[in-house]
Amino acid sequence: MISTITKNKKNRYPRKTIIFAFLLFIALIFSLVACSPVLQNALKGSDIERSIIATEGSAYIASSNSMSASASLNLGSDGESPYELADLAQAYRSVPSGAVYALSDNAITEPNRENYSSITSNSFKNSTDDPLSTLSIDVDTASYVHMRRYLQQHNQIPPKDAIRIEEMINYFSYDYPQPQGDVPFSVTTEISTAPWNKNHQLVHIGIQGKAIDLSEAPASNLVFLIDTSGSMSGDLPLVQQSLNMLVENLREQDTISIVAYAGSAGLVLPAASGYDKQRIKQAINRLQSGGSTAGGAGIELAYKIAKQNFIHGGNNRVILATDGDFNVGVSSEGELVRLIESKREDHIFLSVLGFGYGNYQDAQMEQLADKGNGNYSYIDGLLEAKKVLVKEMGGTLFAIAKDVKIQVEFNPEKVKSYRLIGYENRLLNKEDFNDDKKDAGELGAGHTVTALYEIIPAESEESTGSVDALKYQQTSVTTTAKSSDEVMTVKLRYKEPTGDTSQLIVMPVINEQVTFNKSSNNFRFSSAVAAFGMLLRDSEFKGDITLEAIQEIARESKGGDREGYRAEFIRLIEIAEIFANRY
Repeated sequence: MISTITKNKKNRYPRKTIIFAFLLFIALIFSLVACSPVLQNALKGSDIERSIIATEGSAYIASSNSMSASASLNLGSDGESPYELADLAQAYRSVPSGAVYALSDNAITEPNRENYSSITSNSFKNSTDDPLSTLSIDVDTASYVHMRRYLQQHNQIPPKDAIRIEEMINYFSYDYPQPQGDVPFSVTTEISTAPWNKNHQLVHIGIQGKAIDLSEAPASNLVFLIDTSGSMSGDLPLVQQSLNMLVENLREQDTISIVAYAGSAGLVLPAASGYDKQRIKQAINRLQSGGSTAGGAGIELAYKIAKQNFIHGGNNRVILATDGDFNVGVSSEGELVRLIESKREDHIFLSVLGFGYGNYQDAQMEQLADKGNGNYSYIDGLLEAKKVLVKEMGGTLFAIAKDVKIQVEFNPEKVKSYRLIGYENRLLNKEDFNDDKKDAGELGAGHTVTALYEIIPAESEESTGSVDALKYQQTSVTTTAKSSDEVMTVKLRYKEPTGDTSQLIVMPVINEQVTFNKSSNNFRFSSAVAAFGMLLRDSEFKGDITLEAIQEIARESKGGDREGYRAEFIRLIEIAEIFANRY
């Protein structure tokens, strides 16, 4: 009876009206979500499924869990995207769980608790009072990627201390000659004008590590040490995809072990052959995040496993993937550094891969790599993971020399004063150069390392400060210095990867200055990167150079740029220029 009455009763609202009202309601909810920070914060803490929110100017990709990364597609004012639906779906799939913001002028930001070591730029030193400059090489590249992340993802100039100029310069490869004979690297020098100060000169020192055929490289004993704590919840998928790319390039003779740590550390996968890729990937993909961060316990276990599976004459390395937020057990920077220092005597190297942002502990990560005979990279996406773990796999995983130190002696007859650009965290005492117990950086296969010195010529009338005359001794210049064409002498010390005694290389640098426009692409491009770093740091030594001038230098010296990294750098300068004009 009820059913009959219902069927015969006249419908009060036409179907089109109901559909229109429903669509209007949905549109209203989407508009509120896109415009209200309160609702967006609520979304971040909920368990809703991923969704795509389109507003004028951007496509926002939202998901559950905590905010960790971003993606966006530009939309026209009429709401139509130049991208196909497949592109939108790809962007959706690429966003880590928790992303609820876009790369637009209105990008949402969270409180920044990232930690970077304080940096005071190197100042000019008088070549008569301080003729020696001593440093460890640095092959880390994390700072460049942090800089890119801030400009591209967060729409802001990065913190000054996040800018380590030597890491920005060394992010790029340079066209240096391959070494000859038994020496594992070549050394190239060049002198021209400093583009930010026409009265100063710039000395370019380039080191090229010997490239190796990875198919014939020594067997590898790798231990993946993976942070699965709660702070990694939004970043673990990227960690897994990154390590899976590395697994694809392993050989049967390579062994892989996996250690994971959160509130405690545990062995996820005992040593497995690189041939058993499916089993290794399954172990990686099963990992889930949650809990606190017992990083010290994880490091202890990882090195223990690496030692148990040690390959004599092989490549023994721990690969740490983390955001550096250690908070259980051995957790202070000093304790962790001492722990790592105690392990490097076992000839086990360390590669540190940084993930995440917001609570990222860069200072701790840099120290661990520095003290663990290792290298430090920051992974902000799959393309960077491919660069570090696939394209530059030899440099990341295979050390050809360790404890590589540089010492430069300046000729006071040619150089009034000098300044090392960057490497503030890598400076050594002059006595450390000949001390084989003093740790320094490693050089990977095929890696390039570049160091720049800004010098004031001896004939310059520029004042660089002075000290009182010594009371008990007198400084004098030798007749050799007066008659020599040498601007300086570059000395390098290095050890074999498993050696304990260093080898010495000595290379005088002749005063063969060329004009800036005729200098090499290596020289001009590295100087553009250095100048950009100085402007980002608002350095007192930045001179009169502008972003526009830096962009022009970088364009003209881009060279082949097969991978497109230099073109990307030029675009980053453009982004910084927009911010500079805006503010």
